Amino acid sequence: MIYQSTRDPALTASAAEAILRGPAPDGGLYVPSSLPDLRPALPKLLTLDFQGMAAAILQALLPDFTTDEMTALVRSAYTGRFETADVTPTVPVGDDYILELFRGPTSAFKDVALSILPYLMTASQQKCGVTDPVLILTATSGDTGKAAMAGFRDVPGTRIIVFYPHGGVSEVQQAQMTTQEGGNICVCAVRGNFDDAQTAVKEIFASDLPLRLSSANSINIGRLAPQVVYYFKAYADLLRLGRVKLGDPVDFAVPTGNFGDILAGYLAKRMGLPVGTLICASNRNDVLADFLRTGVYDKNRPFYKTVSPSMDILVSSNLERLLYLMSGDAALTAALMAQLRTEGRYEVPADLLARLQADFFPGRCDDEQTKAAIGDVWRAHHYLCDTHTAVAWRAAQAYKAARPGTAPVVVLSTASPYKFPAAVLEGLGGSSSGDGFDLIDRLHALTQVPVPENLRGLRDKAVLHRDVTDIADMPAYVLKKAGEKEWNA
Repeated sequence: MIYQSTRDPALTASAAEAILRGPAPDGGLYVPSSLPDLRPALPKLLTLDFQGMAAAILQALLPDFTTDEMTALVRSAYTGRFETADVTPTVPVGDDYILELFRGPTSAFKDVALSILPYLMTASQQKCGVTDPVLILTATSGDTGKAAMAGFRDVPGTRIIVFYPHGGVSEVQQAQMTTQEGGNICVCAVRGNFDDAQTAVKEIFASDLPLRLSSANSINIGRLAPQVVYYFKAYADLLRLGRVKLGDPVDFAVPTGNFGDILAGYLAKRMGLPVGTLICASNRNDVLADFLRTGVYDKNRPFYKTVSPSMDILVSSNLERLLYLMSGDAALTAALMAQLRTEGRYEVPADLLARLQADFFPGRCDDEQTKAAIGDVWRAHHYLCDTHTAVAWRAAQAYKAARPGTAPVVVLSTASPYKFPAAVLEGLGGSSSGDGFDLIDRLHALTQVPVPENLRGLRDKAVLHRDVTDIADMPAYVLKKAGEKEWNA
């Protein structure tokens, strides 16, 4: 299997090369030339534990690595790093199921992929004969940054710079990033939103800066591929619970901003997992929901700061991969991306929209509805969910009302509720006055839901990163930091 750019199939790379590069040289994203068909392997694959399943799926997607090599990488990445023995537990909640993806070292779903990406990156360096350090540039809407820094902390041969929107993440998310230790870690706020930061990072990749760059965002196939695993794992959990028989469809509701998490579900479906409908759950920044309804992607709209900030995104990078995978047309994909860049909008052909609507269902949820969903789930099921999970939960209920059926619905839970205590408390009818750490204590006192260990000690950690820059100055900032021999972190 080779990887190729979504905009030009002549631009190819091995799996290891794609991991090291991040985006393709033309600004496109790497996709596999063909996806492995795992249907014959499902009866055995779905009986494995998480690590066994991960090794098998990742080796199929990243065939540069042998089975033994991938098994060793998976073992190193996941052993002893998560707070539960089950890396991604599936929990029954009412008639539905919640896939808990926040049990990792930073209490966010990004931990699942970013626990293994550093191991994939260093192994790819060895396979490609790369000896000079890789500088990882990452824009974050809140969770990727901390998870990436935790994963890459002091990993030899790597340095990482994380940009986050100044004032655009929760107080707890900001504290997680700005207190991160590690001699190869740099964190910088940018005056702008996530889309601004992500666009600037992409432009740096496309520039001629004399640096070996890679990414920890899901534009990197090494970040995206591990996310496929937990769809298989959730399906296996439902098999063990007796909720489905092998071959029965399962629907998934996914809180979606940059489209990577839900794209992983589509990849799982293309690889043979019996995925039914993928429910695309948007907050007030509902560009994706509108697109799936109309076929028009239009970022020329107000940008809102919401209580689900990790989804405050108007340019969903991974949608480009879906357009290519569904159309098989690199020229069309390149033209649509050029139109988005110059006009801020594009419209897909009617036949492509029909295929999109066959696999995806759009859902939308504003802040008041999000907080109401948090309260509803707590009162009805005594389950505490964060704001992003609440968006997906509400979208799942809207989907079931619109399309009644028998397939179970799995809601992806992407973060601990303690990362967004103000909004969660408001959803429970409590007061949100006070700082984020006082609110964590208050939320725990109210619910008795355990606080993740990594968040309990956050209040007393020293702030190590205070840099703030303008979007236009990001390239100069990267060059300056790259030229420094040591980073004080």
